[in-house]
Amino acid sequence: MEDYLVPCGVGQAEYIEKKSRFLGGVYPVTSEQEAKEILERVRKQHYDARHNCWCYILKSGQKRYSDDGEPQGTAGQPMLNVFEREGLVDVLCVVTRYFGGILLGAGGLCRAYTKAAKDALDAAGISKMQPWLRQQITVPYALFERAKLLIAAQEGAVEDAQYGADILITYRIPEGADEWLRTALREVSSGSVVPSLLEEIFCAG
Repeated sequence: MEDYLVPCGVGQAEYIEKKSRFLGGVYPVTSEQEAKEILERVRKQHYDARHNCWCYILKSGQKRYSDDGEPQGTAGQPMLNVFEREGLVDVLCVVTRYFGGILLGAGGLCRAYTKAAKDALDAAGISKMQPWLRQQITVPYALFERAKLLIAAQEGAVEDAQYGADILITYRIPEGADEWLRTALREVSSGSVVPSLLEEIFCAG
C-alpha cells in the first residue's frame, strides 16, 4: 500500500474579480454518490447563483468535472488541474459564481476559478494517508501494560481490550512498525505472543 494525499477537511474561500463573486468549497469524499449529494446541497444553498462549477477525483480512479454553463474549458478543467498538480484524491471542489455584470473572458475565468479552488484547498489543508495495520494479540494480565507500551512506542493505538482468562487486544500500528513490534512482543513473552492481522487500513499521518 502507498501513501496518498487528501484534504484535511472542508475548506471555503471567497474571491472577487470585477464584481463577480467566486465562492470556493473543498470537501473530502470517498464515493461518487457522496460527491453528488454534497454538490446538490451546494446547488440548493446557492440556487440564485449563475454557475456552480465542480470537479472531483476519487482514489478509486473516477474523475469528473463540469463548467456548468461557463465557456468550455474555463472552469471545471482548471479547477481539476489544481488538485491533480497537488496529487490529491478523494476530493470534491465546487466553485459558485455570482455574476457581477462584467465579462471576464476565457483567460480571466480560468484564473478566477483556479484561484477560488486553490484558496479553498489552502483553507482545507492537505493530509497524507498512510498504510496502517489493524492487528490483535492475546496477552496474559502480567504483560498487558508492557504490550501497551510497546504499541505506543511505535505510535500505535489500542482500540479495544477484552478481558477473559487472558486479554485480547485490538490495536493499529503504522505498516512499517510491524516487524519491530513482532520482535519486541516475541522477546517479552518468550515467543508466546504473536500478532494476527485483521485488516490493512489507511490513517492520516
